[in-house]
This record gives sequence, structure tokens and C-alpha cells, in this order.
Amino acid sequence: MSFLLAVALMALLAILLGAVLGWAAIKYKVDEDPLVDKIDAILPQTQCGQCGYPGCKPYATAIADGEADINQCPPGGDDGVRKLADLLGVEFKPLNAENGEEKPKSVAIIDENTCIGCTLCIQACPVDAIVGAAKHMHTIIESECTGCELCLAPCPVDCISMVTVGETVQSWKWRYPVIQLKVTA
Repeated sequence: MSFLLAVALMALLAILLGAVLGWAAIKYKVDEDPLVDKIDAILPQTQCGQCGYPGCKPYATAIADGEADINQCPPGGDDGVRKLADLLGVEFKPLNAENGEEKPKSVAIIDENTCIGCTLCIQACPVDAIVGAAKHMHTIIESECTGCELCLAPCPVDCISMVTVGETVQSWKWRYPVIQLKVTA
């Protein structure tokens, strides 16, 4: 009899705590800023840190809060700055040279004959595009690699190189017009 009473008491306590937690989740819900999500969608998601922030989402938050300028993302290039300017309704600024220069899209390639399996590149990769085990060769998952070049510096044997990705029908994107169109009244 006391066993059934203990089980019933525990079940009642679990239901009560679940109801309190459910109420608290609804009452204290924090809504994210939709502008941050729109800015983050424009950024290239390389998570490279060249903008001075640890990833694209913190950079998007800083832009939305007015703490960062729109021209600090070299992987996004001038095209990304134009899209951010259009979204935010501000004037276009050329890419800030202090953060780096725009480069063509590239991916990392590991020379598997030279790789010593030190795992330093795996630790440096922000998007987990490198697979391998300690003291065994590593390889790049090319579809996941963002070309951020963060794996180059820690490699002690320089077995990683960056290869430019050529434009194909699948990767081709329309560029903004070079000449600005003027509306005459």
C-alpha cells in the first residue's frame, strides 16, 4: 500500500513540476530579433572570424545593434555588402581592407601522403569539414568546407592547400550590375 502511495505522490509531483516549467517557458520566452536572422541569412556562413567576431551570427547581431559596420566580411565581398546595405537601407561602402580582401570561393585540400594526423586542423575548423583520427591521415568534406583558411596556420607540415572552386551551372550566381542605373524625373 505504501509503495502505491509513493508512486502516486511522485507522479503528482512530476505533473506539478512539468506544469510549472511549461508555464515558465511560455511566460519568460525571449523572442529573437528578426533583423538578426535576415542579416545572418545574407552572410556567407564561413564562421572565419575575419570580421572580428567569432562567427556570422555574432557579427549579424553586432550589425543589428549598430556596433559593427556592414563592410567587414571579406568572404561575403562587395556583393554581400550591397545586400546588407539594401536590407538595412544604408549607403553601400566598399569592403574594409583591414578585415581582408575578397577572394574567389575556395576549398581546402589535404595532401594525404604528407598528413601526420596531428588533429590541429580538425580543432581549428569551425564547421567540422575535416575528418580523421589522431595519428591517421585526415581528409576534407568538400561540400562542408567554407574556405575560411583557418586550418592552414596550425598545420605543422603544410599539407593543406586552398583550391579555387570553378563556376559551374550549379554554383553560378547573377552579379549586381556594375553601372548604377539613374532614374530621371
